[in-house]
Amino acid sequence: MALSRRMVILSAAATLSGCVGVGTFRTFYAAPISANLSRNWHVAKVSVTVPRTLSVSEEHTYEPKSDIVWREDPKGDRYAQVQTIMENAISRGASGLHGPRAVTIAVNMSRFHAMTFEAESISMDVGVHNIDFTAQVFDARTGEALTPPEFIDAAFPAMSGAAMAQARAAGQSQKSQITAHVAATIAGWLGTGPDPRMTFVRAGN
Repeated sequence: MALSRRMVILSAAATLSGCVGVGTFRTFYAAPISANLSRNWHVAKVSVTVPRTLSVSEEHTYEPKSDIVWREDPKGDRYAQVQTIMENAISRGASGLHGPRAVTIAVNMSRFHAMTFEAESISMDVGVHNIDFTAQVFDARTGEALTPPEFIDAAFPAMSGAAMAQARAAGQSQKSQITAHVAATIAGWLGTGPDPRMTFVRAGN
């Protein structure tokens, strides 16, 4: 490895593990919805709100300080891009519901902080995808709230360096990984899939 390249990697690692620090992250919700309740539902609509008050960063840095960091889609309306990703992920996570009662899952985003390509290029196991939102289920016909608002922290370890390069070669992407994890988190919360809750320690933001 060229010296300059090694210096860049070491500098980036210091930024992530030193300035940002190693922290404890989690996939978390307080408790799953009872399967006895959710098995009576099917999802008629997923409504995701991405408030325009959330900050967006397009900085070419390792750890932008912002609510929304997303780079895989072309530069544009990041709020709309996050909305589409989340609607697809939540619809997938709720696909196991086949009951008679039509419901709406309403989600309000508070954070969607994926890895920058600069951070993804680091040849170390660093980085976190931070996906935070509040979810609530409503009767699709009457608007009646069927659950209280639930804060969901869907953070998970990001892939970087050679591991992510291999994943991309196999057809994966940050988008596919985030979609799969959010879907699994929603399925667990709805009581239709395994409980994905966990904690992990990692250098990230």
